[in-house]
Amino acid sequence: MINRGKRNVLGVLVDAVDYEAAIDQILTAARDRRPLAVTALAVHGVMTGATDRAHAARLNSFDLVTPDGQPVRWALNLLHRCRLSDRVYGPTLTFRVLAACAEQGLPVYLYGSTDETLHRLVDRLTAQLPGLKIAGQESSQFRAIRADEAPEVAARIRASGARVVLVGLGCPRQELFTYAMRPLLDAPLLAVGAAFDYHAGLLRTPPPWMQRAGLEWLWRLGLEPRRLWRRYVILNPAYLARLGGQLLRLWRPAPPPPATEQLPSFPG
Repeated sequence: MINRGKRNVLGVLVDAVDYEAAIDQILTAARDRRPLAVTALAVHGVMTGATDRAHAARLNSFDLVTPDGQPVRWALNLLHRCRLSDRVYGPTLTFRVLAACAEQGLPVYLYGSTDETLHRLVDRLTAQLPGLKIAGQESSQFRAIRADEAPEVAARIRASGARVVLVGLGCPRQELFTYAMRPLLDAPLLAVGAAFDYHAGLLRTPPPWMQRAGLEWLWRLGLEPRRLWRRYVILNPAYLARLGGQLLRLWRPAPPPPATEQLPSFPG
């Protein structure tokens, strides 16, 4: 089990952990009925914080931020000598957490995406993990809920008896939701990105060699060029330039804002 604590990557604090350590934190919080804000950040997720100090404050208040993408793992190894041999990939982390929940009888709540995706997801998950208990599911159509809705959503989740909440809204909406819900729930919340689509069978998983080489972005771009081209064509070079600057100490990322900073739950 590897847990070397939080490390600064472009002003965003990322945990140098492996799957075992991440899953242990999540399940311990679930059994203890404690809130825990978790997200898995690839380059896009890190850059949302690197370019927005208010959002960096939210991310830096999370209990666990895993290196979802290989370039984020490489950054931890290059900048901080963390010696991580693998990333902690959101879809894989999601499935392993669900498998552990099925084994330990911990009910799960699914929030986000669409009704169709959630129905497909539940059918596939319960077929693969017969002991899995789905306490509830709620689609969002990928919209950000209004601030006055947050207590109502939290009440529905609490009433379901869920011990783990999976949030699939896309970045950064899922992190905004998780940040706002953490004080309202006594269960870990996992912002899981595209995991719902992958495990529902709506997105094809890239070949292992592309994942190891950090080329998953190219695979995703090929599948959804119109939606994702700006994310990868603009943000990937910007990430590399900033990372190079931090590595060569040509500039230092601004100190992360304090985690206690009061921020709006849902801007606008």
